Amino acid sequence: MIVTRPREWVRVVSDLGEVRARSVFLVGCGQCATVAGTGGQDEVLEAQRRLVAEGFEVTGWTVGDVTCHSGEMRLEMRRHSVEIERADALVVLACGAGVQTVAEWVSLPVFPALESAFLGTIVRRGVFEERCQMCGACVLDVTGGICPVTTCPKGLLNGPCGGMWDGRCELLSDRDCAHVRIQRRLAEQGRDAVPPVLPPRDFSASTKPGSVDLRGATGRRARRAEADRPEGDDGR
Repeated sequence: MIVTRPREWVRVVSDLGEVRARSVFLVGCGQCATVAGTGGQDEVLEAQRRLVAEGFEVTGWTVGDVTCHSGEMRLEMRRHSVEIERADALVVLACGAGVQTVAEWVSLPVFPALESAFLGTIVRRGVFEERCQMCGACVLDVTGGICPVTTCPKGLLNGPCGGMWDGRCELLSDRDCAHVRIQRRLAEQGRDAVPPVLPPRDFSASTKPGSVDLRGATGRRARRAEADRPEGDDGR
């Protein structure tokens, strides 16, 4: 899930002030931001309270099921079109993808109330850890399923740094060095405890923006068949 944290409130108010907004519509997210406790219904209502205290009118609010889902947010914006038309701006309590999705379907200024921190692994309820940077050049197959790029604070690919002492990380002294953990896990699996030397990280593998069409060849054939079908032919 995408872990988010609240943006400085003074910056949210400043953004609204720059466009001279006095009325605001609020949008939250029913998925990641709700789980993270940053953009669910409780947080949206708290944002409404703070805005009203600052002298703003809140024309309405919604917590989208999946705020980064373009089609769903298009319908959500339509459902609240009257309230949105009364607003001068929108404030979104969701990740950056959610903010951009909302902005796609409204003509008003849209401002984020959260910062997107990292892609989080859910360790237990309310505890998240960053274990993947989505770099596009995965090495987990040779590092025992432990990512050195992310779990090593220095992002070292090949072995520990000179500051590692007694198996502990130099910077995060409350935990074992990522490379010590890698070697230990490989040994436990009966594999060579010292993985092969990895080449320098290929940053071209993480070119942005990313995009993928999961509909594949089957979907393309179906769409082509639909386009080629004679008018009046329902395919039966």
